[in-house]
Amino acid sequence: MGLAMGLGLALGVGGCAAAGAGVEGESMGPVPGVQPLSSSGYVREIAPFPVVDVDGKPYEHPFLGGLLVPRVQFVDVDGSGVLDLFLQERSGELMHFRNEGTSSEPRFVWRTDRFQELDIGEWFRFVDLYGNGRPDLLAEERFSFIRAFQNVATPEGPRFELVPDTLRDVEGRPIFADRQNIPSVTDIDCNGLLDLFLGRIDGTLARYEETERVEEGELSRFRLVTERFAGIEIIGQIGTLHGANSMAWADLDGDGAMDLFWGDYFEPSLLLLENTVPCPGFNVRSDPTLVPTEGPSISTSGFNAPAFGDLDGDRREDLFIGVLGGAFNPARTAADNLHHYRQTSEGRFRLVTERFLHGLDVGSESAVALVDLDGNGTLDLVVGNKIDPMELGTGRLHVYRNTGTPTAPEFRFADTLSLAPVYHYAPAFGDLWGEDRPGLVLGTWNRGIQFYRNASTGDELRFEADTTLTLTLTRGSHATPALADLNGNGLLDLYVGRSSGEISHYRNVGTPTEPRFELETDTFQEIDVGRRSAPTFVDLDGNGLLDLVVGSERGGAILYRNVGTSTEPRFQEDPEWEVPLHRYSLPAFGDLTGDGLPELLSGGLSGGVQFYRRGR
Repeated sequence: MGLAMGLGLALGVGGCAAAGAGVEGESMGPVPGVQPLSSSGYVREIAPFPVVDVDGKPYEHPFLGGLLVPRVQFVDVDGSGVLDLFLQERSGELMHFRNEGTSSEPRFVWRTDRFQELDIGEWFRFVDLYGNGRPDLLAEERFSFIRAFQNVATPEGPRFELVPDTLRDVEGRPIFADRQNIPSVTDIDCNGLLDLFLGRIDGTLARYEETERVEEGELSRFRLVTERFAGIEIIGQIGTLHGANSMAWADLDGDGAMDLFWGDYFEPSLLLLENTVPCPGFNVRSDPTLVPTEGPSISTSGFNAPAFGDLDGDRREDLFIGVLGGAFNPARTAADNLHHYRQTSEGRFRLVTERFLHGLDVGSESAVALVDLDGNGTLDLVVGNKIDPMELGTGRLHVYRNTGTPTAPEFRFADTLSLAPVYHYAPAFGDLWGEDRPGLVLGTWNRGIQFYRNASTGDELRFEADTTLTLTLTRGSHATPALADLNGNGLLDLYVGRSSGEISHYRNVGTPTEPRFELETDTFQEIDVGRRSAPTFVDLDGNGLLDLVVGSERGGAILYRNVGTSTEPRFQEDPEWEVPLHRYSLPAFGDLTGDGLPELLSGGLSGGVQFYRRGR
């Protein structure tokens, strides 16, 4: 029987999947890096086994899932004396990395993607609202208003409770904060009352000041001081457009004056507006300058979101920049977008890394496949992307060889493959030509399906196009293929997810050595998952029949159990089976640990890979 892997699953005999360590739980829960068992029986792990990058360095967070638009803040949320890391990557969700190290040697361990299940909308800011020394939380209330969560201390740790109502001005009107902008809070004049700064889409900055401190559980009213604080007007140099902004306040030179750091959609660097008068006064009317650095100036794709934190105990605030992507081609910073600059002298910074959370990340819209490329009995990892950050005219495949054993995997970066100048590389593998080696079926954004024969020799990985088999979708785009023999005739058929959320079935009417595909239907078994269907096949219940798992634009995955026979499959949705995959999920299965249980990996919007181990 032929070898087949549809988006990462070995199907030659049945179906199997992948493994992990690092698991998800409640933010203050007992198991760092691990997620509780879901209804599907899968447990998420961040660092289950070694994965090594192109420079030979092990990833610290290999299966975090990637980062595309990271917004960060460092906060001692539990009074432990060390700064934890909070990060927003997705709308409404707040990731928490607990510092398991010290104040001078931090070690951030992922705890959860959804800190205490708080809905933070499009932005968040920790700030002490009640002057009790505990950080509370401000966040966006849909759409473009401000909500607050009070930090209620418990013996088990902090607990955040939603404060009724939205933030209001002295007239009782809800304060409007453009949701694409990230505001900041400080006490600019040191009078004990908070100042709220809201960037506007025209590049100006509004200042609101708290009128008085209130009892815990209530919300202060804020007085509008000015719509044009310090005469600031940051205008993009591309035409007359303006976009979005983010800001942070920090006193880097120790003069008692908080300086303003401004990131803008139309600015590839980070702007500094120096405050020349210490508290209780202030004067931020200086012309903006670029943040001073040792070496090259900060230059990204734009919309840089700044944050500060002293992570090495030297009493100097280091600078962290989440590159959200602005007017200068965000695709080129889709993988390396959380920059760490160490402060080396008063107000000067040196770049340490552009990927502070070191994890497997190929850019955006990653597509995963597991396949034994070299015939050594272990599954290798192949990850495609939408647009490769290093080759912007195409997607690419990133290959990680499994140098471990059938029970203890270890992946090492081996190569990249640029097969055709097209976007959205979605790979599936199978022995279509009877050569006892996996060929490649490549889905693309708008060039249909392309087929490649395996021409590898030794350690050299090489695939050659077979243009006689190219298929063009009859409708839609974003072809996402899977291969499977569902009717028991010994030939691998082709199943293709599409932008519409449906699945096309192309029947293999060729031979074991000369495949030929004819469209059977564009609505396979009437399955429709909404948008961007990503099918894969696996025998999840060990009954010898391949089940169907489908990812989608909205994330998660849907299981369709095969309730038919080995020659006449019939798929029925299992509504009880759930696994919390990120948006644009592309699931893949493969037995990486030799226990006979299919484990799960998935690509997603943020360009990384998620890993789930199956419990018994």
